[in-house]
Amino acid sequence: WRPASGCGPDCLPPPTTPDVSRLRRAGRLLGVLGMLLAGAGLAALLPLLPAARGRAATRGWARWTLRTLGVRLVARGRAPRGRALLVANHVSWLDVLAVLAVSPARMLAKREVRRWPVVGALAAAAGTVFVDRSRPRDLPATVARVAESLRSGRPVAVFPEGTTWCGAATDCRPAGGFRPAMFQAAVATGTPVVPLDLAYRYGGDPGTLAAFLGEETLWASMRRVLAARDLTVVVTVRAALYPAPGADRRALARAAEAAIHPTPPGPARPQA
Repeated sequence: WRPASGCGPDCLPPPTTPDVSRLRRAGRLLGVLGMLLAGAGLAALLPLLPAARGRAATRGWARWTLRTLGVRLVARGRAPRGRALLVANHVSWLDVLAVLAVSPARMLAKREVRRWPVVGALAAAAGTVFVDRSRPRDLPATVARVAESLRSGRPVAVFPEGTTWCGAATDCRPAGGFRPAMFQAAVATGTPVVPLDLAYRYGGDPGTLAAFLGEETLWASMRRVLAARDLTVVVTVRAALYPAPGADRRALARAAEAAIHPTPPGPARPQA
């Protein structure tokens, strides 16, 4: 219920001279603050907008926020338009923006996100399902809420690894792999499961610059992103998995994980 990865500060790239000028970094930061204000306005408008218009607005906001951060989005494959359980690997706080930019789904997020300024209000207005990871007995109710959202025809996005990791070193992936609980919502509602493979490239090569790990603060991670040039997030939509009635949620979770990570996780490394 409280998964942990073995990724620590040693998984991050060493500190280097910023790729972009101080003026560019300041401009990006001001732009992000502007997008947060726009997000606050969008949070107030979402309950009033038709569903299709709201999804388009959310997708546009996420794409522009990534662009303002200096992150290029590359989407491969076609995201589902109908209901689906979207499951993605978890590397960074940027993952949420990347998923929303491809498919503006209802998200499953930890309870603490609800208290974040602006972002929490926008997440709540967008119908985010918040989960309290300190209360395992609440898990069945959370699964039921996800199933209810799926029955209403909305896509729901989850990060079944349960925590972030560097996205590169197999030996520090969260032990246990994809947690199967939320897959039960797809089984119960006959909803297709669509794996989303999130990969970050820095300077054209795979890298860990975007990773958000361990005890690092959000501000420290954001500063590294703001200073980077040629940072790209690639979202690959894998083939949908269609669970049969009464399917084993654990087998479904393993199949979805294998679509993103062909090799199983190694033992977690101790934190540095």
